[in-house]
Amino acid sequence: MLLGSATVRVPGVCGELVQGILENAYFLVTCPIDFYSRVQVDLSSESEAIFGPEDSPKALAAVRATLEYLDVAGVGAQVTISNPIPRGKGMGSSSADVIGAIAATGLALDQELSPMAIGRLAIKEEPTDGVMFPGIALFDHREGLLMEELGMPPPMEIVAFDFGGIIDTVEFNREDRRILWESLRPITNEALDLVRRGINEGNPTMIGKGASLSAQANQHIVHKPQLSSVINFAESINAAGVTVGHSGTIIGILLDAKERRGKSVFKKAKSLFCDAESVEHFRLLGGGVHKIG
Repeated sequence: MLLGSATVRVPGVCGELVQGILENAYFLVTCPIDFYSRVQVDLSSESEAIFGPEDSPKALAAVRATLEYLDVAGVGAQVTISNPIPRGKGMGSSSADVIGAIAATGLALDQELSPMAIGRLAIKEEPTDGVMFPGIALFDHREGLLMEELGMPPPMEIVAFDFGGIIDTVEFNREDRRILWESLRPITNEALDLVRRGINEGNPTMIGKGASLSAQANQHIVHKPQLSSVINFAESINAAGVTVGHSGTIIGILLDAKERRGKSVFKKAKSLFCDAESVEHFRLLGGGVHKIG
């Protein structure tokens, strides 16, 4: 017997605008884009089993954890996921699936979970991007100790590069890099301050400057050989700045959307960076889980 059904979509990310340590907790600042995972959860009383894609075990585990959190027993689920976001690139593919599974499970039971509740359930499965929060958000992606909604971003576009390679986020976060992150704190704190102010003032250039600082600091954590070339190109076209997957491979050029240069920069980038496996064009947008239907 079908007990309830819900479908949601959750945005992926183009890396993070900032990442570092604040108040002894790890944090990231989200960079949501118009690239989505769509998750449907159908709840049934016929079985307690959770069925779904074999390549999405964390999302299936998240459904079970959500049912337990809501104190619902004797219920199983069918989980359907449509997600074109590449994995292992720092684009939040797995996070979007897990967040979507949690949110859809709650909605299927007529319970809309808060972003913080979704976040704390999600990080039990893996380190998680904070895209469950509306707008741009600061989130402790490991333990959920920090959360700050920074506000909606000004209109911005991103031309994103994938030069190949994959990083397993879970394995990456198992290694203790605290001493290294602590040494970078002055730079990441400055980057965070710039991004905060940029969002508050609706200033794409300030956001880009902060993101670029964090991206360059992150070279000490995950070195990207092509970053300097991308930065040089970004500076040559007077872009707002760059953003990276701090535990991924993605690199993005941030643009002020009011200048309407996204398509032309995208074409130039495809021509100039022939060694890139892919070049994509996105919009920076506010995060949040969106119910479909």
